[in-house]
Amino acid sequence: MKRKEELEKLLVVVDMVNGFVKEGNMADQKIQSIIPEIKKLIDTLKNEEEGIVFIKDTHKKECREFKRYPEHCVEGTKEAEVVDELKEYEQESYSYQKNSTSTLFAKNFLSDIDAMKSLREIIITGCCTDICVMNLAIPLQNYFDEHDRDVDIVVPTNAVATYDAPWHDAETYQKEALQFMNQAGIQLVKTYKGGK
Repeated sequence: MKRKEELEKLLVVVDMVNGFVKEGNMADQKIQSIIPEIKKLIDTLKNEEEGIVFIKDTHKKECREFKRYPEHCVEGTKEAEVVDELKEYEQESYSYQKNSTSTLFAKNFLSDIDAMKSLREIIITGCCTDICVMNLAIPLQNYFDEHDRDVDIVVPTNAVATYDAPWHDAETYQKEALQFMNQAGIQLVKTYKGGK
């Protein structure tokens, strides 16, 4: 991987942790279907020597967010760990823990983005499309606008997913989130091809 200030592209893998993908109150095993696509994206960015980031939802037991969502991804539990299929990649990537639905407030995330002076593209993948993916993509777009940084934000629609629950229809929320991101200027692509 290039040095931080030389990175031109960054792949951000949002919340592909056990607590959303495999076990616990917020998990939907159907989200596993995007793992092969995420692996392809990781391999593409690795081959280009560009940056890879893992975002991990990680909460204290008394987290304020648990007033709105069921308890999930508690610090020190398996739920807060990256899924086994992607874990090997985390060792040579940037990694951030977040205590809210927005990565923007994760410790050191924005300062590292600011240090990436050559950055021109961020690819966002993972889950949940209508919560944590969207709450990264749109505020990050706003942040770049505010600072007049010419960085494209791309979301490959085959590599994002959300959960199904009696109160949360995955298909409806997925569609609406993609529409909101598109309206905010996020580039939606069916599949990310890579290349210069």
